[in-house]
Amino acid sequence: MDRQHSVQHFLDLLKKSRRGNFKVYIGMIAGVGKSYRMLQEAHDLLNSGIDIQIGYIETHGRVETEALVAGLPVISRKKLFYKGKEVEEMDLQAILSIHPEVVIVDELAHTNVEGSKNEKRWQDVIDILEAGISVITAVNIQHLEGLNEEVQYIAGVEVKERIPDSVLEQADEVVNIDLTADELLARLKAGKIYKPEKIQTALNNFFKSENILQLRELALKEVALRVEKKVENYVQENFRVRHERFLACISSNEKTPRKVIRKVARLATRYNSKFYVLYVQTPRESVERIPLVSQRHLSNHFKLATELGGEIIQMQSKNVSECIVQVCREKQITTVCVGKPSLRFSSVIVSLLDYRMLLNNLSQLNIDLVIIA
Repeated sequence: MDRQHSVQHFLDLLKKSRRGNFKVYIGMIAGVGKSYRMLQEAHDLLNSGIDIQIGYIETHGRVETEALVAGLPVISRKKLFYKGKEVEEMDLQAILSIHPEVVIVDELAHTNVEGSKNEKRWQDVIDILEAGISVITAVNIQHLEGLNEEVQYIAGVEVKERIPDSVLEQADEVVNIDLTADELLARLKAGKIYKPEKIQTALNNFFKSENILQLRELALKEVALRVEKKVENYVQENFRVRHERFLACISSNEKTPRKVIRKVARLATRYNSKFYVLYVQTPRESVERIPLVSQRHLSNHFKLATELGGEIIQMQSKNVSECIVQVCREKQITTVCVGKPSLRFSSVIVSLLDYRMLLNNLSQLNIDLVIIA
């Protein structure tokens, strides 16, 4: 290890030691008991002499959860006016000023009211951790950005409030709160999750048995993945192993690139590796010719890639395949991921020749090609 890397490694360790510990309770769906378990842990820590306070808790009117709030120090929420109504938000500045050893922060995927320091609560949590305060928080599996398409396929709805997968990657501990589908439905029907007038609606929608089973599988796999990554981190730090590197090739289309980015981000998470996102600007999409709507799509794609931990590469060229091969060589890519090619009849011969050239080059470089449906 050279001098520069040695210094950077020491600085990274020093920064990590000053940072608060980060624990995330994850569940398959609302009502499994994440908030309840956090409050139980808070009482245990308080009884052990730890300065723990509630930064934000959402009881949803559940009697058992509300009972556990009693006896715990609570940092008052901040009151704001939004669209003529008074709303309450977690008071980030108060938490930083009081500076407890540990703070409870519920609803990690929550979107803050307009005018707050950060757009999302997970960003507040990062600020708290950087200040040296440990955080215990909770989130449901459907709020994970990388699983957005899978959740939408399972439940038939798009979850709007999401957190980047990279937030979970920063967690020192991820704990799954698990219930069987029968146990969860029994809690719902007993009125322990929602008020009586909302129970039937829940049963007809998100709380269908088949949905619960699939979401439960996603949650279990996610936590297993985090444990596996810790093992792989240890192996990579102590043994020589091959490092996978992924490249997502995107266009300015609206939907397919987002699927490709999410898929590559999940693969990178699985292999504990870096990933890159490549956009090649052809003459057809030059600054003077690209439609405003395509610019907006690209901006959203770049934002998503950044949130998921990817590095964006932009190039200008008539030949997309040559750019892909060039990036693969420079970044030592092991796997390239693309969307399904759309070949127009007018250019099908040229496109096929270009595609064949790409396949031959990737084959020579021993690089895998994955086509995302």
